[in-house]
Amino acid sequence: MHLIDGEFHTAATLVEEANAITAATDHYAAVKYHALMLTAWRGDEAQATGLIEATAATGTARGEGRILGLTGYATAVLYNGLGRYREALAAAQTVCEYEDLGFYSWCLYELVEAAARSGEPEAARGAVDQLAQRAGASGTDWGLGALASAQALLADDEAADALFTEAIERLERTTVAVHRARAHLVYGEWLRRVLRRADARHHLSQAHDMFTRMGAQAFAERARRELVATGEKVRTQQKSSGGELTAQEAQIARFAADGLTNQEIGAQLFISTHTVEWHLRKVFAKLAISSRRQLRTMSWDN
Repeated sequence: MHLIDGEFHTAATLVEEANAITAATDHYAAVKYHALMLTAWRGDEAQATGLIEATAATGTARGEGRILGLTGYATAVLYNGLGRYREALAAAQTVCEYEDLGFYSWCLYELVEAAARSGEPEAARGAVDQLAQRAGASGTDWGLGALASAQALLADDEAADALFTEAIERLERTTVAVHRARAHLVYGEWLRRVLRRADARHHLSQAHDMFTRMGAQAFAERARRELVATGEKVRTQQKSSGGELTAQEAQIARFAADGLTNQEIGAQLFISTHTVEWHLRKVFAKLAISSRRQLRTMSWDN
């Protein structure tokens, strides 16, 4: 999943709705794989690893190799975001052992970054060569921008500066926000290491702002740490108990606050009682409350 500008939270809402349908019908839903990728990009290790393990077990049981590619890619994204590059490298190398039509190309980028940060330049170069063949064939700004960013991670200082600049210029012509933010991040990290602190702050601030808006908190924290190292003061993002309520959660919460039973709420919204219960559990977790009585003390004005 490569989310574009403005779609990270929209995608999360769509996943919420799909999960509600799954809960109501007790059917397996392939859309949970999108939930897995969202969780990996958010950097929630506990939740992501649980989903990764469950999804990998499903893929193995069903003989779906592409799903195993997805879980490896998600693992690499998760650990690159957390700055645990050895673990990201191991996951990316496993995925890239088998070429498929799924997540192979984008896992090559994860492999390059993880290998470069782990002191494994040969592994990184091999992945860059493969990425170059694919990006060159596509000829898109998205592919060529990601390639330039990957090449910059291995280049000498003079070439790296030009490659990072090319990467950002190309990715700015696309709507793939997460990769544009990644380019600002790695460029900012490089700029700090060559002691160009003012330039580093500019790109790291861009990355931090973008990742924070997306909810990609692990990558945002990487940017924040680098900003602090330049002398910039940046507040740590406070983790919420689960984020804002979705439209459907807020509607169910209002009905519950008005005293309707789960069965009555389900009848109003044409959903099952089981789905109402599922949503209310999420409402309680997000609002850090434990009873309907507490819902009645809150304002539910539109």
